[in-house]
Amino acid sequence: MIAHLNGHLAATGIDHAVIDVNGVGYLVGASARTLAALGSLGEFVTVHTEMLVSEDSIRLMGFASAEERDWFRLLTGVQGVGAKVALAILSILSPAEVQTAVARADAAMIARANGVGPKLAQRIVNELKDKAGGIALGGGAGAAVPASGAANDAVSALLNLGFKPAEASAAVNAASDELGAGASLDALVRLALRKAAK
Repeated sequence: MIAHLNGHLAATGIDHAVIDVNGVGYLVGASARTLAALGSLGEFVTVHTEMLVSEDSIRLMGFASAEERDWFRLLTGVQGVGAKVALAILSILSPAEVQTAVARADAAMIARANGVGPKLAQRIVNELKDKAGGIALGGGAGAAVPASGAANDAVSALLNLGFKPAEASAAVNAASDELGAGASLDALVRLALRKAAK
């Protein structure tokens, strides 16, 4: 399993990028948001990846953040949502916006993506609502973007450790309140784990 790639951006297309890692070019499918975040050709980039294996192919999907990759995994776990549809959703909505849409049961927001009809959007919202944490993180107008990103990543880390979405969100929110807006991901996760253990 390939978890991430560190290398130079060798080429981009409408729905993919080529990352040159020590002379080997890895073709990764990507959302429009990830492609925009990668920067200019020749720049050194880190891409989080998900490997899709089927009977007739092995494909790599690339993401600008681990959070986007995590939402890709959640979305493709919904019946009827393939890689193409998940990337279409992540092309128009950031991970935080997807989380907000799911938490608020806002199927119309999800349905804005190409290839997502009202029924599929409703199924996505219904199946993922328990995994969205029940609340949108970093929703306050004054919240610093890096802090909300770190908070979302911290929630994701706790979910990966087996915590329920509501528990993970509550612990991270408490840790975030105590540490302040500039808290690092590492500090947030450590304090959230202590709070969740109480």
